[in-house]
Amino acid sequence: MTQPRHVLVVKTSSMGDIIHTLPALTDAASAIPGLRFDWVVEESFAEIPAWHPGVDRVIPVAVRRWRKSLLQTWKSGEWQQFKKTLGASNYDAVIDAQGLLKSAFIARKAKGPRFGLDKQSAREPIASRFYQFPQAVPLEQHAVERVRQLFARSLAYVLPKTPGKFLLNKDKFPKGLIKDKPYVVFVHGTTWPTKHWPENYWCELAQKVNQAGLQVVLPWGNDHEKARAERIANASGQATVLPKLSLADVAGVICEARAAVAVDTGLGHLTAALETPAVSLYGPTSPVKVGAYGTGQKHLTLEHCPTGEFPATNPGIFAPMTPDVVWRALESQIER
Repeated sequence: MTQPRHVLVVKTSSMGDIIHTLPALTDAASAIPGLRFDWVVEESFAEIPAWHPGVDRVIPVAVRRWRKSLLQTWKSGEWQQFKKTLGASNYDAVIDAQGLLKSAFIARKAKGPRFGLDKQSAREPIASRFYQFPQAVPLEQHAVERVRQLFARSLAYVLPKTPGKFLLNKDKFPKGLIKDKPYVVFVHGTTWPTKHWPENYWCELAQKVNQAGLQVVLPWGNDHEKARAERIANASGQATVLPKLSLADVAGVICEARAAVAVDTGLGHLTAALETPAVSLYGPTSPVKVGAYGTGQKHLTLEHCPTGEFPATNPGIFAPMTPDVVWRALESQIER
């Protein structure tokens, strides 16, 4: 393959998966001067790819919304317009960085040689049949490293031995949204019920943060999370519940934080990409393959917690990960 100049990336969701793809773009842009990217992504995450300096155009797709009403999607002409937009450019390479049937189907609608994970490497092996150049990438490693290897093999450059760099353009994030500094961000919302750290633990941790002379800032994404944020704030002497914000606004708040505490969720990965010191809390999940990746990140798992009897919590899996345990980890991050 001749040296590429224009590459399409297909990585539609989720937030963490999208963020995990960014270091691969950094590698590729450094290895191939003048290389530029377009990126197909779910409409709810369309802000994120544009934060990387190597991305020229973001092409939103609405698979999550469209599949709820296929007939309406067809009648509206949205799918036809998406295909027209996708087919308007001739790409030197089309890289499906997701390895799913839906992403492979989208990649096939673009013009250019298609690259992706082979059947032993993809999350859905059937997806590999859609690629002209399937690539073997070992499974037993972090997702960031897997995507970096996929790009290096697809675009024929030597993968750097240094850790991946997200290279987010922080000038795109509003500053000064929180006037009362210093503060710690609590990323408390996640989709799985069992990944939630107990609410009473958050309340106690907020008090410890206040006692250390910092205030607590609480983002939220839906009404349920907003109600929880307000309860945590009410248990704290110094706390701010954010208004409904764009992802860029939330990123700006995280950028200026002294530190953050996050459950296993997309905003936790964003925190890592922004290089804000953070403690990430893992109960039913493991950080080995998909943990927060980046400078200043501390993973706290149940293996780091004491054993014995603990008061009942909800969810119970987090009982040993008490506020005292988290505070000790957070204190060292605040002092970085």
